Amino acid sequence: MSSWEPQSSTVSPLQIPTNIDTYPKRDPLVTNDGQTRILVIDDDQAMTEMLRLVLEPNSFDVYEAHSGPEGIEATRRLNPEVVVLDLLMPGMDGWEVCKEIRTFSQVPILVLSAISKPGIVARALDEGADDYLLKPMPSSVLIAHLKRLARRARAEQESNNSDFNYYGV
Repeated sequence: MSSWEPQSSTVSPLQIPTNIDTYPKRDPLVTNDGQTRILVIDDDQAMTEMLRLVLEPNSFDVYEAHSGPEGIEATRRLNPEVVVLDLLMPGMDGWEVCKEIRTFSQVPILVLSAISKPGIVARALDEGADDYLLKPMPSSVLIAHLKRLARRARAEQESNNSDFNYYGV
């Protein structure tokens, strides 16, 4: 049983619905008005707000989750194009979240962390993260990494869809 409990069914522009069962599962190739759907999993609300302010003007549709279990459930429901993940969260840490997401999804995961130790970076990548950036970083670098990960995910999805159609299955 996770510590996350639904409280209401309201949705802010940044947050996933707190009553996640009412939120429809998203098609991986459909975005709102050409925006890239990003899920930020971080217990620091100031960080998620800062990311929203940086990313939304650059064609990103930003959602947030403030705990590991909430982030895992949001990944299942929202089907984001990229997940931005913090490692140091209370309860379920980012390594556990990454490992759990990998049991059901290949969504690109970008770890944002202030930890620069090579062993920590290697562990995050070994647990399934696709990229690792150190905080703080220039917003242009973050945006470039997110766009690259989203392009790669779209290309892989389109390739999988064409293989599916090619064989008539």
